[in-house]
Amino acid sequence: MADTILALKDAKLALAGNAGPVEILRGIDIAIERGESVGLTGPSGSGKSSLLMLMGGLERATSGSVMALGHDLSAMSEDDLARFRRGNMGVVFQSFHLIPTMTALENVAMPLEIAGEPDAFARAEAELEAVGLGHRGHHYPSQMSGGEQQRVALARAVAPRPAILLADEPTGNLDTATGATIIELLFGLQERNGATLILVTHAPDLAARCDRIVELRDGLVLTGALA
Repeated sequence: MADTILALKDAKLALAGNAGPVEILRGIDIAIERGESVGLTGPSGSGKSSLLMLMGGLERATSGSVMALGHDLSAMSEDDLARFRRGNMGVVFQSFHLIPTMTALENVAMPLEIAGEPDAFARAEAELEAVGLGHRGHHYPSQMSGGEQQRVALARAVAPRPAILLADEPTGNLDTATGATIIELLFGLQERNGATLILVTHAPDLAARCDRIVELRDGLVLTGALA
């Protein structure tokens, strides 16, 4: 029997604009199963990143429902959402979003410390080793290349062993060779942890590596909505 980990039903998102509300997502119906990898594709402005933000509870649906691991994200308070994400979701952005005043090790350990994990730094060290940066743990983001910073961001995202891994154009700021390395790491970490991966990408070859491709256009799903 299918184990649905994420489900959106008639989910809509409208954001305030100068001339009034702007419809970003216009009624999304999609189900994603545990352990699946899904590529979200479509032209710029189609709603890919907004859909990812809804799935992660980083944006609230204007109407409709967003269910993750059996929880209705739309019904949660901001504090409850933050706790839920911390325990169940890892997010990797195009921009690395590392804290510049923290070392690589501290950046990776931070979500574990917030969660009260007693072995936060030991686990952070292990995750940095897993992405090939065990020797860079005491370096600051400004001392690392873009590819190294994205590897730190990956390690930070997977360190809490999230059930859901969300990635928004994770290679967008990287050269082709470095981006390919990041993608290999991303899929490897997903497989190692048995996580569900939702990946926003413009690259057809990258989307093709996923179990399923969901194509968006003008805030609607064209293909690939259901498992």
